[in-house]
Amino acid sequence: METAPGKSFLPPFRHFATQAIHVGQEPEQWSSLAVVPPISLSTTFKQRAPGKHAGFEYSRSGNPTRDCLEKAVAALDGAKYCLAYASGLAATLNIAHLLKAGDTLICTDDVYGGTNRYFQRIASEMGVKPVFVDCTKLENLEAAITPETKLVWIETPTNPMLKIIDIKGCADVVHKHKDVLLAVDNTFMSAYFQRPLSLGADICMYSATKYMNGHSDVVMGLVSVNDDGLHERLRFLQNSLGAVPSPFDSYLCNRGLKTLSIRMKQHFNNALAVARYLESDPRVERVIFPGLPSHPQYELMKRQCTGCPGMMSFYIKGNLEHASKFLKSLKLFTLAESLGGYESLAEHPAIMTHASVPKEAREALGISDTLIRLSVGLEDPEDLLEDLDQALKAAVPEHTNRN
Repeated sequence: METAPGKSFLPPFRHFATQAIHVGQEPEQWSSLAVVPPISLSTTFKQRAPGKHAGFEYSRSGNPTRDCLEKAVAALDGAKYCLAYASGLAATLNIAHLLKAGDTLICTDDVYGGTNRYFQRIASEMGVKPVFVDCTKLENLEAAITPETKLVWIETPTNPMLKIIDIKGCADVVHKHKDVLLAVDNTFMSAYFQRPLSLGADICMYSATKYMNGHSDVVMGLVSVNDDGLHERLRFLQNSLGAVPSPFDSYLCNRGLKTLSIRMKQHFNNALAVARYLESDPRVERVIFPGLPSHPQYELMKRQCTGCPGMMSFYIKGNLEHASKFLKSLKLFTLAESLGGYESLAEHPAIMTHASVPKEAREALGISDTLIRLSVGLEDPEDLLEDLDQALKAAVPEHTNRN
């Protein structure tokens, strides 16, 4: 077992913290020379002559504060372009609009419940056929691709089972087929721990609501790409569909990026401490955390990532009553949906985030009544362990003695 977080993972991306602080933030772009980009609230911008503007014309089409954010995220993703949206699902919507009726999209089987719901119940009604596949097995992905396939959508780690998918392996499979795009939902990892574009993905997307902003006060989506033509199509859709973030939200997310590298390191430290604690606890059936050697794709994780975020799932011993008692007994961990903020959260996927996934699909994936998902925050780790211990004692009293 590792003695320190990140010891055997890929080295950190060079200049990451410097780029997060400086790219797109140049004071010279403002007449005031403001060091912190101001919040540009104007919805419209004066033109020098009809059709001749100074870079901005209408705030849905482009906004100075949003522009700062998009430039910074593009740098962190190792991308040429980034586009910001009003939510992660708005980003998903825009990507899906690259498809047309009759096209097929392949989605990894274990995926955020909102993504599953959108593909199955909305995109399908527009004539796009979703096919769900276990993409941890590349042969499954290869077998699922047909002439109608135009998009492959993966998460890694997946939500909530934290399966790791070989991004480069998927890219190699996908790009053997003409006109098929590979999109990677990088929400769990953030740009600090994983760069899908460098591994062959065509699209990297985030619910920036989570780690990229990191303060649980913004709902936002982000998409990064390198291809000029793909960027033009997405920029047209961003403007045409109109689901763009407000200047204030763009300001907040841009601010959150400045501490991303520091936050992610501490999330990894705390999560590893929590995962090791739970793995040794007799009241816990099994822990799923990609930073533990017990994770089945641990070696793959080390090959494509620089570390692990604060996300983990575990099975508590007992049944739904035990899981519910544990969640209601927590004091520092807040019982709430979402993830990736500075505060620690706990939730019950089968009842909460993945309730929209059909019951038979949940059971096939292992999303049972005893599965609990944690988003480990930035509190002192000793306090987090103490909170978990007292909640486990309350929920599973027959296994209170730790040997």
